[in-house]
Amino acid sequence: MTTVPTVKLNNGVEIPQLGFGVFQVPDDQTTAAVAQALEAGYRSIDTAAIYGNESGVGRALANSGIAREELFVTTKLWNADQGYDATLRAFDASLAKLGLDHLDLYLIHWPTPARDLYLDSWRAIEHLAGDGRIRAAGVSNFQPAHLTRLRENSTLVPAVNQIELHPGLQQTELRAFHAQHGIATEAWSPLAQGAVLNDPAVTAVADRTGKSPAQVVLRWHLQLGNIVIPKSVTPARIRQNLEVFDFELTDEDMAAIAATDRDLRTGPHPDQFN
Repeated sequence: MTTVPTVKLNNGVEIPQLGFGVFQVPDDQTTAAVAQALEAGYRSIDTAAIYGNESGVGRALANSGIAREELFVTTKLWNADQGYDATLRAFDASLAKLGLDHLDLYLIHWPTPARDLYLDSWRAIEHLAGDGRIRAAGVSNFQPAHLTRLRENSTLVPAVNQIELHPGLQQTELRAFHAQHGIATEAWSPLAQGAVLNDPAVTAVADRTGKSPAQVVLRWHLQLGNIVIPKSVTPARIRQNLEVFDFELTDEDMAAIAATDRDLRTGPHPDQFN
């Protein structure tokens, strides 16, 4: 079984650097996919209220026989549930579907700036963290301006910002902001839904190392220090995505992949998505 390294968050909580995502996995398929991931050695599972599969994740966790303290479970607050009271209700609903009594990480899914409710939502999350119902609190898809506003209006600094991040969209400025303020960078769509797997810089490393292009890109993330949550429902690929700790990219490899940045978004821009 692969031992996954952890990243220590700004409040001392440790999160596995490589986790398992379930975006776009139907609820009835989620239980089997998460069970496969847990069996392969993943201990961090990332879901969200809007994915509609928190119950499927919960079933897999309950059936796994793995001690709760060995698991790291993340879910996210959906846009329609932002606001102080609505956030508290949404949190309770997510927790019930997951069948858990606390979360390891709770994220505001999008800033939705036109709604202008993320400060109220964050205040509710601060309350939940204070009550010990959330081990770590964070955000997703926040830009520097949104993060700065949180910092100016709260004593709780997000432990994590989960953002679209892959070789085609490297988010250099945002990652630098995170590093400056003690916020861990977590990558969603780490393989750009496959759009970066044919990049010559990636395939050249894959050919040399005998690894798959996906493994090369995941290794690139890990060496940058990103937390990464690839998703798959294919048992062989679920295992393969975990087999990235037995090789290293050279400085030349990292530089070649860095040169492929091209503002390639697979999802919406956080400033415009409401």
